[in-house]
Amino acid sequence: MQPPAAGDDARTRAPLLTAAPTEPGGTRSAAQSAYAISTRGLVKNYPGPDGTTVHAVRGLDLDVRQGETYAFLGPNGAGKSTTVSLLCAIARPTAGQATVAGADVVARPDRVRRSVGMLFQHSALDPDLTAEQNLYIHARLYGLRRRHARARVTETLETVGLADRRRAPVRTLSGGMRRRLELARGLLHEPRVLFLDEPTTGLDPHARAQVWEHLRVLRDLHGSTLFVTTHYLEEAENCDRLGIIDHGRLVAQGTPLALKSEIGDDLVVLRTGDDETARQVVGRTVPPGLVVTRDTEGVSVRVPDGSAWIPRLCAALEAHGIAVRAASATPPTLDDVFFHHTGRSIHTPQPHRTPAAPAPGATTQATEEAS
Repeated sequence: MQPPAAGDDARTRAPLLTAAPTEPGGTRSAAQSAYAISTRGLVKNYPGPDGTTVHAVRGLDLDVRQGETYAFLGPNGAGKSTTVSLLCAIARPTAGQATVAGADVVARPDRVRRSVGMLFQHSALDPDLTAEQNLYIHARLYGLRRRHARARVTETLETVGLADRRRAPVRTLSGGMRRRLELARGLLHEPRVLFLDEPTTGLDPHARAQVWEHLRVLRDLHGSTLFVTTHYLEEAENCDRLGIIDHGRLVAQGTPLALKSEIGDDLVVLRTGDDETARQVVGRTVPPGLVVTRDTEGVSVRVPDGSAWIPRLCAALEAHGIAVRAASATPPTLDDVFFHHTGRSIHTPQPHRTPAAPAPGATTQATEEAS
């Protein structure tokens, strides 16, 4: 990402959560003032093998509110990182429109870059410099004057809980500490929108929980808008809203609770001494139309209020002389939601994209890989 010119003083920029800047001509759309991110018909194509066209982002319509934590949930290759590159004005869209922090990503890319922070998938820290030195250099590249840069380094290190490691070389920090230091770097210039591309990839569960705790503090203290890409279901649960992206298309979005509520029914699993006969008995016991399956886990069926159904199903099986060894009722998960909308688990490898005809009016540009 290209930093602002070194002569610009960050103290002259608009603070967090101010109104979106007015575009040339003195007009500002409702989407620009109401949303931190807004896209309409956003498309990104690039040349694939054998002269074909790969469609990384296909007609994306998206609105993310100010101060919201929004997640893109999808497997590798779904188009998450490509979308972030477009929204950060790193890549140029093939077609469509997008505004970030009130600025158009094509007409005003410099303004977009000044207004956003970015946490990349892979570390960009210098391992031989200290935590403090890494942040100070980044602050200067973003145009902060020396005194203000030092103050921001101190503030952000305290925010992410690394003040006591400020003089430690980065190579001596744990993986979780390095990720928190990268988060601090993304906050130095007080961005209005912070993009986090797979922010906890490679971290153990404890370090992942620490990163998310600091993200919650950041949002509560500054009202920052956080845009997260992830394939971890537990991370998506931490967000206000999430969008499920598949093959470059937004196939569903809403709060985690609302999306799971669409699935509705609990999954009841029964392990018995005779699962095939049990499947037939359960099929006759539950309401008509419900699908009862048998696999290595046992006999499964989705029913409303699964915990209330377990005693009834156990009684029916025992009446037929079938011993029940274990029974469980599980509410819908985000993986169930993903399966419902895409036909596969999020953990299933993404199949190779089949090239399709370009979107109307779209042109092909080779600037980056879809991811």
